Amino acid sequence: MDRTIRILLKTTTPAESDNWSVDSLTLVREQLASLRGDGLRFEVTARNRDAAPDAPDPLLERLAESDFDELWLYALDTGKGLTPADCEGITRFRQRGGGVLAVRDHQDMGSSLCHLGGVGLAHFFHRDHPDPDLERRVPDDLDTPTISWPNYHSGRNGDFQRIAPVEPIHELLINPDAPSGRIEYFPAHPHEGAVGIPPSEPSARIVARGTSLTTGRAFNLAVAFDRSEDRDGNRLGRAVAESSFHHFADYNWDTSRGAPSFVTEPEGTGMRTEPRALADIERYVRNLAYWLAPAQS
Repeated sequence: MDRTIRILLKTTTPAESDNWSVDSLTLVREQLASLRGDGLRFEVTARNRDAAPDAPDPLLERLAESDFDELWLYALDTGKGLTPADCEGITRFRQRGGGVLAVRDHQDMGSSLCHLGGVGLAHFFHRDHPDPDLERRVPDDLDTPTISWPNYHSGRNGDFQRIAPVEPIHELLINPDAPSGRIEYFPAHPHEGAVGIPPSEPSARIVARGTSLTTGRAFNLAVAFDRSEDRDGNRLGRAVAESSFHHFADYNWDTSRGAPSFVTEPEGTGMRTEPRALADIERYVRNLAYWLAPAQS
């Protein structure tokens, strides 16, 4: 019988009309639920933040005591999306072997992650925990002046970006169905955030980089944390930090799905015209789900 991996797909913001939410992530949810093979199947629960302001989220606070195996955390807040109790719950979840995907976006979107520690410290923001490289504390996307750094311009929403794997190629980027044998495309976004390796995390490595279409500058797309042992002897689960939730958003896979009214940038068509682009991000989602699954005891 297949082993069931239970994934909690969770946002750090409550449901709001005309805004990003778990309803913006239905395609990735369906992709995860459809996965089978190698003795695994996946069961997905998708929830927005469900708590009063400044109160712990019941699911996150007690995540370590739950039967979830993976947390796919989409940080859509601007600083108050996680309480100290939420961060503690997520930390204890990873300490008992749970896998964590932590995703954010431009400037300070998702900045509550920097209070998480571990994978949270792989995220650099404008106000809190900025990029240690002072030369990167400048705008990259110049078409939307209301959004400041970090805001790397990898392309229009609806287009794809060609990614550069960091050698040796991480198993997250393997795609046996692609001509090159690896994932080559991610969905693009006009203003991605910044991720990097925290100095205190020897198990972390950069998986892939993108290239700004504005400046030609390379920037990190994903940082992977392998299993490791913390100072208290806990065997930490794997984790991944991503520069933008738009790699997974319905709108960036298929612009006909629509976006909130504040999204006014011109749309691209690359994800519709290049079949390999959608196939690559679907494979990447599969790879994440399998790689983040806890080791069987």
